[in-house]
Amino acid sequence: MQKRIVVFVLVSLLVVALALTGCGKDDNLTTVRLSEVTHSVFYAPMYVAMNQGYFEEEGLRLEVTTGQGADKVMTALLAGEADIGFMGPEASVYVYNEGQDNYAVNFAQLTTCDGSFLVAREPDPDFTWEKVRGKSIIGGRKGGMPLMTLEYVLKKQGIIPGQDVEVMTHIQFALMAGAFTGGEGDYVTLFEPVASALELEGAGYVVASVGADSGKIPYTVFCARKKLMEENPELIQKFTNAVYRGQLWVQEKTPEEIAEVIAPSFPDADLEVLAKVAARYKEIDAWAATPVFTEESYNRLLDVMQTAGELNKRPPYTKLVTNEFAEKAMELVR
Repeated sequence: MQKRIVVFVLVSLLVVALALTGCGKDDNLTTVRLSEVTHSVFYAPMYVAMNQGYFEEEGLRLEVTTGQGADKVMTALLAGEADIGFMGPEASVYVYNEGQDNYAVNFAQLTTCDGSFLVAREPDPDFTWEKVRGKSIIGGRKGGMPLMTLEYVLKKQGIIPGQDVEVMTHIQFALMAGAFTGGEGDYVTLFEPVASALELEGAGYVVASVGADSGKIPYTVFCARKKLMEENPELIQKFTNAVYRGQLWVQEKTPEEIAEVIAPSFPDADLEVLAKVAARYKEIDAWAATPVFTEESYNRLLDVMQTAGELNKRPPYTKLVTNEFAEKAMELVR
């Protein structure tokens, strides 16, 4: 009896020791709180980096929250609730123009165009933008990239928002699909895989890519506050390295391979749908090949913001963008 007790105690101590050893390994990872603007296949290179273990290999453990809007992600960043924000760079422009000392600096670009699709109530293989004239579109939050890019496309087509078409801006980003299926609007702009989910339900049909018609824009980027970047350059570098590895991976792989790797990030999505969506994004060249955020694309972003009437001052590129980490990642990652 006594021997059995001794054996039990030894086994228990071994289990505890193994558990503590595991914790020790985890403690070698630096936790990074990342707030993403929304959860979409549009950001496949980031989910590839997560699911392939690239962040862990760089010594980072991600804690990811979804803000559902660039305004909410920036609020989390400024409040110290997130270390890195993933959103449209327009948010950093607004913050800088408000006079913030510890403003957000963009250090890695992930997408090169608008990732939303125009969804109609009926299939329309012969769709042209002219067909939205006299109709209504659920377009997103005022001042946000989805709305500004949509209005930019409409104006390029000679269609004036508020005059030739009603663009609805009162519905929160996360509620746009529900509002559309509930009967609001003739059209809605949605990201994937939400747009494809509506198609499967027969509740909506993709008729156009906003990104394909808007041209190249630095649509979503990673940013951190200036002070954090100055005090923790190694953390930002490791993060950028992992992102770049994800970018390289998706450039080389098929939509089906991408779908398999990102599937754990979208447990409710069918693998076939994920592959279809990945193919859509590859087709419009939505994913940046490198994390470099060029001055040319920055200026195009400001042009879009000015066209939307949301910009009263153009901040210097050198203040809001650094390519130091992106360029070093391209040297380190082969």
